[in-house]
Amino acid sequence: MGANMRNLLALFICALMTASTTAQDYDTEARAIMERADVKRAFNHIESHRDQILAEWIRLTEINAPSGKERARAEAVRKLLLSYKLDRVYYDSAGNLIAIRKGRGIGKAVVFDAHLDTVFQDGLKIKAEVRDGKVFAPGIGDNTRNVEALLASIRALGEANIKTNADLIFVFTVEEETNMLGVKRFVAENRDRIGQYVALDGGYEGLTYGGIGINWYKHHFIGPGGHTRSKTPPYSATLPLARAIERIYALELPKETDVNINIGMIGGAEVVNAKAADAWFTLDLRSTDQKLIDEFERKIADILREEAERAGMQVNTELIGEKLAAAQIPGNRDSFTVRMSEAVHRAIGFENVPVNPTASNNANIALLAGLPAISTGAAPCGDAHAVTEWCWVEPFYRGIKKIILLEVALAGVNGKE
Repeated sequence: MGANMRNLLALFICALMTASTTAQDYDTEARAIMERADVKRAFNHIESHRDQILAEWIRLTEINAPSGKERARAEAVRKLLLSYKLDRVYYDSAGNLIAIRKGRGIGKAVVFDAHLDTVFQDGLKIKAEVRDGKVFAPGIGDNTRNVEALLASIRALGEANIKTNADLIFVFTVEEETNMLGVKRFVAENRDRIGQYVALDGGYEGLTYGGIGINWYKHHFIGPGGHTRSKTPPYSATLPLARAIERIYALELPKETDVNINIGMIGGAEVVNAKAADAWFTLDLRSTDQKLIDEFERKIADILREEAERAGMQVNTELIGEKLAAAQIPGNRDSFTVRMSEAVHRAIGFENVPVNPTASNNANIALLAGLPAISTGAAPCGDAHAVTEWCWVEPFYRGIKKIILLEVALAGVNGKE
């Protein structure tokens, strides 16, 4: 074996050993942090305030917060924050509510984000109900569970007198459910001071480390229209629409990397006895691989053009909102942020922690800005975005402890307590 080959082999073995040792070190460090006296005090604070936490969670949920109209809920959160041991509480230019808890000035700040808004209509009267170990209410899970988890964690950090190395920035963002305006503005204005980003949105036993790309389109076939009994052709614009939809759903999708295609809405003429002059459908295209998104965008465009030409019509495409590119940072899976977060989940009691690259939340924006980022959540819930939404109550308290441990482990602490 030549010298170069021996050197490469040695480096490879060293890398494998380092990776293995590092993973073990993260587990050891996470468990050691959890055994600190101050962290135990923080955990005990959660246990001794369970009733307060549940009542506050319900109260905040019952303040309706449609995307873009979050201020009433934000004000309720702000009043709570002002009574905590924080260095600054303020609104930014987008309407995000921000709270800063200063550390020792070691390293860049760690951001914990929970979005305030929900998908429900303005004027909806919300009344939570607790039964069979669950709490039911629109928005109880997405995302009020994580808003309350942040509030409870901040109180616990203060009561336990935990001093982190890096600053902790808590951001209660607006408009996540629509255009992500809140997080886009916050990251753009604070990029240089952020070291790590944690979006609390969904999840419980695991985390995401990459973001799925999301493109939304509204495709129109435009024709001359006409009466039902008018000579054919011209056809109704629904004909090329139907043919195009059939071909799109017949596209062969990759087996190794997910590509998701959904045609969710269809529309056309306004009356029964007219051929549609404008027939349209929406398309949701998603993947963790931006090259595949671009490839399928081209394939779909070709289908639309061919079917429009076949019927002697035109096709127009409009974007619904901005394209959200796939947010995959090379090496992020093995970054300190992800490895330590994974270790925190194991330390708190989760086994076989799910770790995947398919976030579709505020973490995507941080990842697209090149920031080490994850997303996770504080409770197991179901029926998200439905009026029947619910969450388990008992696991929520462990979820809050997980958030506390993440805050301390990612921001760092000195010495032993």
